[in-house]
Amino acid sequence: MKTLYRPTGLKELELIADINFKGFPPRLEWQPIFYPVLNEQYAIEIAQKWNTKDESSGYIGIVTAFDVNEHYLNQFEVQNVGSAHHNEFWIPAEELEKFNQQIMGEIRVTKAFLGKQFVFTENEEINKLIRKHEIKHTKL
Repeated sequence: MKTLYRPTGLKELELIADINFKGFPPRLEWQPIFYPVLNEQYAIEIAQKWNTKDESSGYIGIVTAFDVNEHYLNQFEVQNVGSAHHNEFWIPAEELEKFNQQIMGEIRVTKAFLGKQFVFTENEEINKLIRKHEIKHTKL
């Protein structure tokens, strides 16, 4: 078993919740890969520095963690996309359903970073989850 992380926005979190935190939604037409990252530090950087300023993320960066069958992951090469800890897997969009089947347990929210323009959703369960994991006044 290997723990991976995924920085998400509000809409993706809502879609994850819709499938009971058991998988990730299909990629959009313009998203050829799904990229889970290998460490929480990297996921935090993306969530805090990028997602909180991004309208399509709902001005929120949410860090999720989940466990995946390590034997399955061995078919994918680790991709380094920057600093030494900027490591991720590139899962082809058409492989995401198989990837989801390899998730052991549920996808967990570990942190939430709210941007200045963030507005809570009408879904109170999602709001509770965000408030529970909200990180305030944090700088990288």
